[in-house]
Amino acid sequence: MTDASWIRDLPVAHRGFHDMNKAVWENTLSAFQRAIDAGFAIECDVQLSADSVPVVFHDHDLQRLCGIAGDVRERTAAELGLLSVGGTADRIPTLRQMLALIKGRVPLVIELKGTSVEEDDGFAVTVLDVLEGYEGKVALMSFDHWLLKDLKSLDCPYPVGLTAEGAKPETFFVHDEAMQLGLDFISYCAAHLPNSFVTAQRERGIPVITWTVRDEIMRQHTYKYAEQMTFEGFDPRETVATA
Repeated sequence: MTDASWIRDLPVAHRGFHDMNKAVWENTLSAFQRAIDAGFAIECDVQLSADSVPVVFHDHDLQRLCGIAGDVRERTAAELGLLSVGGTADRIPTLRQMLALIKGRVPLVIELKGTSVEEDDGFAVTVLDVLEGYEGKVALMSFDHWLLKDLKSLDCPYPVGLTAEGAKPETFFVHDEAMQLGLDFISYCAAHLPNSFVTAQRERGIPVITWTVRDEIMRQHTYKYAEQMTFEGFDPRETVATA
């Protein structure tokens, strides 16, 4: 296993330290710079462009964030790089552009957004290629078990984690299967804690972070049942100061 203990250290800004897409939009260089300035770890989403370049974008469809129809994977990285996010000056960044901005100043938790086993062929190795030589704390995670398997089979030098949700036992069997890959941490839906699966993994020493915390109640809930939170919509520094 790879040491993921550092993932406990800092609150993780969900898709960067955005302002709920008012002026600073999610998964943009502006949101990442704001997180760096505040001293938060950063969570981001990565997909593959049509020319197999990892780009930082959450949705498979471009409509919500860019106001146009179409699939991210049907456009090249250059084409995506011309699209405005939320009508702002920010464009869809590549993973390489994001790494050049962060420069190891804060930890980075990257979620790989897969589509299918066939379409994701080469996704994991491409992300690792871009990360090669990067000096900074990085962890990789995914909901998609085939991507986790690919990362582990490639001897990923970074912590690999399961992104998951669910509060029913039948869900836990599926999660347990993923953990058999030798995963290093878990990112779990805060609203579905506590549960027997997460409790058992924490007892094994597996660090757990939550998603997505948006208020003080869920912040306190997280620190009762997990090690750290992925947050958005508030500033944890102010919350802690007034608690």
